[in-house]
Amino acid sequence: MKRKDNAEARSTQRRTENLAGRTHLPATKRSVGARRALALTTPDLVLLSLLAERPMHGHQANLELERREIRDWAAISRPQVYYSLEKLACAGMIRTLETGEPAAGPERSTFETTAKGRGALADALEREEWTTQRERPLFLTWIALSWQAGPGVFEKQIERRREFLDEEIKREKEVLASILEEVGHRYHEAVWMVSFVIEQFKLELRWLQKLKRELPRRARAQHPSYA
Repeated sequence: MKRKDNAEARSTQRRTENLAGRTHLPATKRSVGARRALALTTPDLVLLSLLAERPMHGHQANLELERREIRDWAAISRPQVYYSLEKLACAGMIRTLETGEPAAGPERSTFETTAKGRGALADALEREEWTTQRERPLFLTWIALSWQAGPGVFEKQIERRREFLDEEIKREKEVLASILEEVGHRYHEAVWMVSFVIEQFKLELRWLQKLKRELPRRARAQHPSYA
């Protein structure tokens, strides 16, 4: 508790110092700083969407995101949820609901997305970067380096990957079944997301079979070139 209190005190001090410092900045620098401060991260956007569904307090939001297997499709930690709640509230993108109960910080204060927040979320969803990013799977890196592996390691790792994909497909099918039970139809973004993941895993399994067949013909580059 002491470490947490000290961290909160340092955070409050930094926010106070930042606010004090801004009062001495030229208007142009203040506006640039404001734009940077209001840049919406993935946790911010996920929370804006979640709180647009229905009001929740921080603990509820964390539980619901865990129920929705959030870490399978977005990098959001529990501390990030509370940081985003504070940030979005300060920006007027979410507001605290009057519940008649004493304020207890983001852990128990109930929030909902404002019109400003819904507009900011809609604007962010138009960004090109959503559709132009490439993933860097660790397994792909391993493939690139695998020519240096010892005897039999390649086959062993390919089998491990196959077993992992089989288990993930099984798990995702269970998730899909629970989603379909909840939403009642197949035309929902959650259904599309999980179906997409399942199809990706199935495609990789087929590719692994092809790789296994071609492995005996593996050979070094015939015409290597270097920078």
